[in-house]
Amino acid sequence: MEGEGEEQTSIWNKETVPKVMKIVSTRLAQRDLISLLLLSPWIHRTLISYPSLWLSIDLREMNNAGGRLIAALSLPRYQHVKQISLEFAQDIDDDHLEVIKSKCLGSLQDLESLNLNGCQKISDKGIEAITSCCLKLKVFSIYWNVRATDEGVKHLVKNCKYIVDLNFSGCKHLSDKSLQLVADNYPELESLNLTRCVKMTDSGLQQVFVKCSFLQSLNLYALSSFTDEAYKKISVLSHLKFLDLCGAQNLSDDGLSCIAKCKKLVSLNLTWCVRVTDVGVIAIAESFTSLEFLSLFGIVGVTDKCLEALSKSCANTMTTLDVNGCIGIKRRSRDDLLKLFPYLRCFKVHS
Repeated sequence: MEGEGEEQTSIWNKETVPKVMKIVSTRLAQRDLISLLLLSPWIHRTLISYPSLWLSIDLREMNNAGGRLIAALSLPRYQHVKQISLEFAQDIDDDHLEVIKSKCLGSLQDLESLNLNGCQKISDKGIEAITSCCLKLKVFSIYWNVRATDEGVKHLVKNCKYIVDLNFSGCKHLSDKSLQLVADNYPELESLNLTRCVKMTDSGLQQVFVKCSFLQSLNLYALSSFTDEAYKKISVLSHLKFLDLCGAQNLSDDGLSCIAKCKKLVSLNLTWCVRVTDVGVIAIAESFTSLEFLSLFGIVGVTDKCLEALSKSCANTMTTLDVNGCIGIKRRSRDDLLKLFPYLRCFKVHS
C-alpha cells in the first residue's frame, strides 16, 4: 500500500501538477509568474518549459526599468518576446536602448508591440536604436514623449515596415513631416493617435487620408488647428470606425458633412466642437446606421431636432450619448433620451 501511495504521489507530481500549473499560470500577471519562479527549482523548471508564458515583458511603472529590460532580454526564456511595455517606467534612457541594440539584438527579432508611453528620457537616438532591433514591429506607442522629433519618426519608418498601430499622442514636436513619412510608408495603417500634436496642419493630415485608406481608428483629440479643409478627403477612409475630434474648434457643419461619408463609423466624439449645429449632426444621422457612441458635450448650437433625426437611424445601435451642456436640447433627461434611444447605457462621457 505504501508503495502504491508513493507511486500515485509521483504521478501527481510529474503529470497532474504540471497540467494544473500550466492552466493557472496562463491566468496570472507576469509579475506573479516571476514571483512563482522563486518558490522552488521544480516550479522554476515547470514554468520555464512553457514558451507561451514568456512572450511579453511588462515593466510598467517600475523602477530601474532599463536594467531590468536588459537583464530580461539576456535570459533564454525571452528569446521570442512579442510584447514589451515600459509605460511610465522609470530609469530607462537612450543608453539602455543602445546596450540592447549591441547585446540583445536577437531577442527582439519577433517583437510586435512596443510601448514607450511616458518614457521621457528616450529621444530620437533611443528610437533609432530600439527600432533597428525589431523589424517585425506592428504596434508602436510613444505617448507623452516631448523629446521625439520628426527625425525619430524617420528612423521608425526606415527600420519598421509593418506598422499598423501608431500612438504619437502628446508628441508636441512632431510636424507634417512625420505625417508625410507615415503616409508614404504605412499604407496599411489601421490606428493613428495624434492627440495634442499641435504642429500638424491640414496639409499633413490630408496626406494620411489619401494614402492610409485602411485606417479604422483616428484620434485627433485637442487639435483645434485642423479646419474643414482637412476633412475634404476623409471620405476615402471607408473602413473608419472610431473618430475622436474632441476640441476641434474649427470644425463646422461643412467638415462634418464630409465626415458623414465615412459610413462605417460606430464611435464619434464631437465634444466641444462649438461651431457644429443641427445641420452637421443631421448629415451624420442621415448617413450613419450603426453609430454606437456619440458625444455632443458642450455644443450649444444643436437642438432636439438633431436627436430626432439620429433616433430614426441609430435608435437600435446607440448605447452611449452625451448631450450634457447642450443647452439647445430641451428634452435631454435620462427618460427623454431613452424614449429616443432605448438601448442607451451611458449618458455621460465627460465631466
